[in-house]
Amino acid sequence: MSERSGRPLTTRAGLATASRIVVKVGSSSLTSVSGGISDTALVGLADVLAERRASGTEVILVSSGAIAAGLAPLGLRRRPAQLSTQQAAASVGQGLLMAQYSRAFAVHGITVSQVLLTADDLIRRSHHANAHRAMERLLNFGVVPIVNENDTVASHEIRFGDNDRLAALVAHLVKAEALVLLSDVDSLYDGPPSDGARRIPLVESPADLESVTIGRAGAAGVGTGGMLTKVEAATIAASSGIPALVTSTANASAALRGDDVGTWFTATGKRQPIRLLWLAHLARVLGTLVLDDGAVQAVGERRRSLLPAGVVGISGVFEAGDPVQLVSGDGTVVARGLVNYSSVELPPMLGRSTHHLAAELGSGYERSVVHVNDLVVLHPAGVI
Repeated sequence: MSERSGRPLTTRAGLATASRIVVKVGSSSLTSVSGGISDTALVGLADVLAERRASGTEVILVSSGAIAAGLAPLGLRRRPAQLSTQQAAASVGQGLLMAQYSRAFAVHGITVSQVLLTADDLIRRSHHANAHRAMERLLNFGVVPIVNENDTVASHEIRFGDNDRLAALVAHLVKAEALVLLSDVDSLYDGPPSDGARRIPLVESPADLESVTIGRAGAAGVGTGGMLTKVEAATIAASSGIPALVTSTANASAALRGDDVGTWFTATGKRQPIRLLWLAHLARVLGTLVLDDGAVQAVGERRRSLLPAGVVGISGVFEAGDPVQLVSGDGTVVARGLVNYSSVELPPMLGRSTHHLAAELGSGYERSVVHVNDLVVLHPAGVI
């Protein structure tokens, strides 16, 4: 196996020799016409990935399909809207999906593993470290980890929303050189392909997509994404140092050879901690803190922690540790962060120094409202 460079690829041609990649496949690419998981589609994908694994590339597969696999056994015709029913379908379907993957990769002498993640596993420091160590160890053993969101236990508040976004975070977790997002659409187009739209082969910055209309999930009813979430996931990855390719599952082999297929998102930023990526792009904000001009400057320009003295108003209901947004007096979102106090504790603290709060209420009130390590600064064009 070649030594990993740890650097992102500069062009799609680099996929041919990449040492570690994350591949994500959607439910729509694995589902048969009659419902359930298509063995032909799944085996075809496994064959492509096994070939790359045999050539020395470490492959992490993020696979949707657990809920889709569980629909038929439960007598359901479409993906349910109710979270508890989705969880029941995922619980039934995950084992069926993994059994099919195990058989498909075993033909090539490859062992697979099941890795179920929630947002907590990637944003809490101790959980994140454990997840990283487990994935590294699996890869050292030559295993292909198959990752899915732990739908059976995930709540609305902590869900990734879809596996495209999960795949972007997993790519950071394992320090992949690239992210490949597979679906049933071969590329991003500048309009509806049925209207003669042209393929967009390269995206070098978010500005390249300003005039592009991007579709949502289709009518099949088995997935949650669509092209929109793939573009969002590719943008999340690229803006934080990992290039991404969006193409169809039918093009998987050509894509991994580095052929000119799909849409390549060039890496445009530096790698960031997963927790901050989640906070910037995926976290469900539960409250708003209004900052005075001094605090806006301290947080937004000087990258300082937010202190009680700089907060002039709050809204929302939240507990300590919840995501909140930090806004200026005119409502402009300056940053997002994990707050250290609840919405009940904060009001009496507004505008007061930590020194006075500690003297009056105790040393526990000497801490910041949002610590700089739990804060990501935003601007209208995205994450700085």
